[in-house]
Amino acid sequence: MELKNVNKLMIFPRINKIIIIVFAIAFVLTGVRAYQLFKYIFEVNVKHQASIIIPRNAGFGQVTDSLKKHDILLDYRAFKWVSKRKKYEKSIRPGNYSFSAGMTTNQIVNMLKSGAQKPVVVTFNNVRTFEQLAALVSKYIEPDSVTMLQKLKDPSVATHYGFTEQTFPCMFIPNSYEFYWTTTPDQFTDRMAAEYKRFWNETRKKEAGEKGLTPEQVITLASIVQEETAKNDEKPIVAGVYLNRLKQGMLLQADPTVKFAVCDFTIRRVLNEHLLTDSPYNTYKYAGLPPGPIDFPEISSIEAVLNAEKHNYLYMCAREDFSGYHNFSATLSGHNRNARKYQAALNKNKIWK
Repeated sequence: MELKNVNKLMIFPRINKIIIIVFAIAFVLTGVRAYQLFKYIFEVNVKHQASIIIPRNAGFGQVTDSLKKHDILLDYRAFKWVSKRKKYEKSIRPGNYSFSAGMTTNQIVNMLKSGAQKPVVVTFNNVRTFEQLAALVSKYIEPDSVTMLQKLKDPSVATHYGFTEQTFPCMFIPNSYEFYWTTTPDQFTDRMAAEYKRFWNETRKKEAGEKGLTPEQVITLASIVQEETAKNDEKPIVAGVYLNRLKQGMLLQADPTVKFAVCDFTIRRVLNEHLLTDSPYNTYKYAGLPPGPIDFPEISSIEAVLNAEKHNYLYMCAREDFSGYHNFSATLSGHNRNARKYQAALNKNKIWK
């Protein structure tokens, strides 16, 4: 009996040691795992600043593939683990997302799950047609150019915003605007309508009224001014010429409107055959302003009309030095002299059309 008891005493300490060791190993392993999960969640997981676009109806695999394609993450296992715990796989939202160096996995998943997109800046200028506008805008937002163009060319859309088909381009004032990649065509036109109303405040409306013009007429005239000169310091003078002609009931005789009528802005020399074009946009044939703008005039051109220079000029002709500036005249005889100098320069440089 005494021997058996001794053996028991010798065995139990060993069992106790094993239990302690097992518990110690489990504790260490648990600690290691806890530290690993802590790192998964809160450790930096972005290599460098980058952006990805997550398309509509994308799956989790597509998101991961995009991240790998741009070599954004340091640890993709951490991203997958945190995404699963936060159920991101079930709430993927489309958009353009920007990642900054130093972001943790937790921040990454929270951003993607909440749909916190980075706005894209859409800048448009030097645009003449809705086709060009649709092509440009579609580079920055989700709808393709065909979808955008269908929206812009729909007569009912113009009517909805209070414009005609001819005056609808007035609503799109060139500038830089922030949009989300997921912006729809409806949201785009709504934003442009809001910007148009914001631009035409009471001060600008008053300035237009003092010249006997509506905002749409100001923009239409500004579109002609913009095509006539790229020189901002000359735009108010050019605007003054056309306002003087309007007041006197003269034909505007603006070459850019003829180019618009024949759908060819590459023409450098407007010929008699062009002047015979039967179009309401041909200001050599029809009096007053054309029915709508011939391009999308920039703010500088619109302001040039609102702040047109007061003078007695009725005529203008491109300078013979091809500097982009014009010679102005108050009389037809003076204009003819300027025209002959310019025509001689065209002939000398063999510019026939």
